[in-house]
Amino acid sequence: MMGFITHGYKSALEIKARWTRAWLRLCALWLLVCIGALTLPLVSAWAQTPAIELTELKLERQDSAIVLTSNVRLELGPSVEDALLKGVAIHFVAEAVILRERWYWYDTRVSGAVRHYRLAYQPLTRRWRLTMSSEALGAPAAAGSLSQQFDNLTEALSAIRRNLNWKVADLSELDPDTKYVLNFQFRIDTSQLPRPFQITAGGQNEWNLALSRTMRLPNELVR
Repeated sequence: MMGFITHGYKSALEIKARWTRAWLRLCALWLLVCIGALTLPLVSAWAQTPAIELTELKLERQDSAIVLTSNVRLELGPSVEDALLKGVAIHFVAEAVILRERWYWYDTRVSGAVRHYRLAYQPLTRRWRLTMSSEALGAPAAAGSLSQQFDNLTEALSAIRRNLNWKVADLSELDPDTKYVLNFQFRIDTSQLPRPFQITAGGQNEWNLALSRTMRLPNELVR
């Protein structure tokens, strides 16, 4: 009789142990599912995050001027491309400023240049129109602006990404015995978007594409 009770007690313990292990496995599986559900949106969002990176920034002396060459790796996000295809023009701004260094106060601007780009899709022709000007482009055709037509978005973005031999200062404006720095900025100008898009763009990383880089002008470049 005692052996039967002992055997029954052991069997009950084994059953309880199996249920405990099964329960722990179920909890672990549930935890993995929850972690996967939380991580997947983050991975998807990361995969779709637009990219902007300055891959080249160079200053050279050309005749009596300082010229800049820059290259920006620029990839637009889905919402920006969708807005373009719906007829919304997207504006970009590239700005280069030469500053005189002052240890006792803020650096002061000496010279600089700015380029405004307006990129728009034309549904009737299925072509991309890029307009460039040294002034803000509030209209499709601004005075003194230049326009180009492209067959696809990749070609249009290539024209925005690279600045070649862009004059940013005259040597006559610079003192050989003074130290100068260049501040280069590139961004999407969301202030030019229609009001509803400005509100939407304010909270989305896809619209907050911007970069800034500062570099000192070599002394031999100024002298």
